[in-house]
Amino acid sequence: MLSTALQGFLVSIGLIIAIGAQNAFVLKQGLKQEHIFWICLICAMSDAILIFSGVFGFGQVVQSHTGWVDIAKYAGAIFLFLYGLQHFYQAFVKKHSLEAGGKDESSLLRVLLICLAFTWLNPHVYLDTVILIGVISTQIDGDKTHFAVGASLASFIFFFSLGYGAKFLQPLFKDYRAWKILDVCIGFLMWGIAYSLIS
Repeated sequence: MLSTALQGFLVSIGLIIAIGAQNAFVLKQGLKQEHIFWICLICAMSDAILIFSGVFGFGQVVQSHTGWVDIAKYAGAIFLFLYGLQHFYQAFVKKHSLEAGGKDESSLLRVLLICLAFTWLNPHVYLDTVILIGVISTQIDGDKTHFAVGASLASFIFFFSLGYGAKFLQPLFKDYRAWKILDVCIGFLMWGIAYSLIS
């Protein structure tokens, strides 16, 4: 049981740990200390739903209905382009620091909707989490449930570590210029991922 769960954990953490749009969003919210628990919970729960779906056969449905992936691809690209544009605006127009961050805190609903968009409008999530993990799960000897639990646990540990661990970088982000650099990096990351989706 433990070895099967560990296999799922290692496969999942290897896919999640790569720098992506969702991770950048969680990191920034962690730096701002805004709604961290709910953001991490939404990300981890979404991953768990997708992982269990993939392990128990939904990956075959996704592969046979590629139109859904195409819809997510273009909707996700538009979302990422606009979100990247917002970060460029923040970098070059808005003076931002940790002290100022609390004065214009985003509403919980707005932040959660953005968080859900990062997860469910990202076709890479379906390809990696649903299809790839689903396919790998068919190769294991142990119980698929244990494999899915291990993979889901990796998501919970990663997102909560990223969200709450970001506070250790807060001293650096007392300077508004650090925020500008972060916003520019996130902006280019979002545009790069958007381009990769449609190219």
